[in-house]
Amino acid sequence: MKELLEFIAKSLVSKPEEVSVKETEDGEMTVLELSVAQEDMGKVIGRQGRIAKAIRAVIKAAALKENKKVNVEIL
Repeated sequence: MKELLEFIAKSLVSKPEEVSVKETEDGEMTVLELSVAQEDMGKVIGRQGRIAKAIRAVIKAAALKENKKVNVEIL
């Protein structure tokens, strides 16, 4: 999951070297914290959060396939 999120984020931003994903376990839930450069924040969130919603949907679909619960947080 972490690698997938990192790949998606790096393909969206103009500074892929500043993309980082931190994975933490919170009980049964896995939390993925995505951080990007400040000027790339708009590219990751998108208009009215559409890109962020799409990223979350893709990650949740991949997690569902592995019977896991994943939450994506954009910092």
